[in-house]
This record gives sequence, structure tokens and C-alpha cells, in this order.
Amino acid sequence: MSYTTLLDRRGVIAVEGSDRVRFLQGMVSNDVTAALPGTAVWTAFLTPQGRWLADFFIFADPEQERLLLDCEQGHIPDLIKRLSRFRLRADVRLTETSMSVLTSWGDNPSLPAGSIHAPDPRHPLAGQRYLLASSPPEVNATPDDYDLHRLVLGLPDGSRDCEAEKTLLLEANFDVLNGISWTKGCYMGQELTARTHYRGLVKRRLAPIALAEHPLPARGTPILTADGKEAGELRSSCNHIGLAMLRPEYVEQPLFCNEHEVETRIPDWLMTALKKEKPL
Repeated sequence: MSYTTLLDRRGVIAVEGSDRVRFLQGMVSNDVTAALPGTAVWTAFLTPQGRWLADFFIFADPEQERLLLDCEQGHIPDLIKRLSRFRLRADVRLTETSMSVLTSWGDNPSLPAGSIHAPDPRHPLAGQRYLLASSPPEVNATPDDYDLHRLVLGLPDGSRDCEAEKTLLLEANFDVLNGISWTKGCYMGQELTARTHYRGLVKRRLAPIALAEHPLPARGTPILTADGKEAGELRSSCNHIGLAMLRPEYVEQPLFCNEHEVETRIPDWLMTALKKEKPL
């Protein structure tokens, strides 16, 4: 069975002009030239010091000469303002659109008619993402249903899991979820991102956790070891499943949230990254 829902916290920015690809290529962490019809690119926009500010999916519009950024609705005014500061004489125009963002997952997800669509590039099971200029079709799932799906997979959700001007990309697993190009050349914030990667300096990682019999508490709640050491803190969650920013040395120890023991559910792709940063 497949599931489809409207992501009502998402919006779309159109990036037009002859310099649109070259301009974005110098701004974001991933290779913008890989955004082609049917192929989306997940990427991040950083401070000059290499800290997360926003992330989004880049789509190529097959009907018009423009790129479309699927991003958090609440970030759109600030993102347009920040990116526009760097246009200088480049032929680039950034405008907010009225397009809707939907996602489908499960077996043989349907493709809404007239949509610009591509697989979510972060994980093979993440599903499809769609941008629609027309009215959204009927859906058979809720945003909470999708939240549970992405949390089980360990996929971050922007500002719910990252802190502006604080979070490093490798802490949010962009390196193992296809959010960084190591070969594209320079972009803003690249130096710290590359140094963190090549020196293995990642001191914490987003990881899925679960409580068997209780809903997880509010974002920011500390995650503690059995002897009271702070192992990390809770980020986004839905019911009993969430993501926590954890120190790698504690992921195999008993951990507690509000005095309830939590289960760490480290996916294989994340375990591979953790083994490079500490012996497990």
C-alpha cells in the first residue's frame, strides 16, 4: 500500500535567471548540477563559518528554465533575503511561489497529475516528493504519519532537528544521507565541513530513539546515561519515536529520558559512520 500526504509546513522558492545554477553552486553544500528532471538534490545553506541555516530539496522544472527549492515555509522570507545578498551582478531572481509540497511512500507510490516529482534522495525507502501548482489531490495519510515514517528511517526535518548557526552538517548526517558533495568545489561554509569530515571531528550525531510505553517529551529534553551523564538531547519526535542528538560514545549504553529508558535504533548507514568516529 502507498501513502500520500500534503506537507503543509513546506513551501517552494523559484530560482530563475541564466546564472541560477552557477549562483546556487557557490552557496550550498551539494552539487546543483545534479538536479535534473526526475532527480532532486538535498542540500544545505550554511553560515560562512559552516553552521546550518537551512536545508532544502532542489528540483529542475522540466517546463521552465528555473530551479525550485522545496523548503520550510517559515524559512522562505529569510532564505530569499540571505541568498539575495550574494547575487551581486548575477542574473538570478528568487521568488516565493504558491506551489504545494506532497510526499508519498510505500509500495508503488502514485504520481499526482501535473506534478514535478523525484525520489527523496536521502534514503531508498524515503519515498517520492512532489511539487504541485494546482490544487492538491486527495490524500490518505497525515503529516504525522509521514513524521513516523521519516523518524523510523532516521531522516532529519530542518529546524526541528538542527539549530540555526550551531549545527554542523555531519552532526545532522548530511554526509551519509547524500546531502554533501565532496568534489564540486568551493561553497560557503565548505572549510569547516571538509575539516570535520577529513579529521573525523564529529562529536555528536542525530540518531533514532524510541520509548516503548510512553510518548517522548518536548524537544530539548536531556538524554542521560544511567549514572546521570548527559549523552545528548531530544530533537523532533512523534508519539514514541524521535531523533536525539547523541554523543557517539554513549549510543550502546543504557540511556534515559525523563527517567524512562529509551531504545537507540541505529540504522546500518549511521552505524557505519559511527564506527569511523569511535570504536564500537
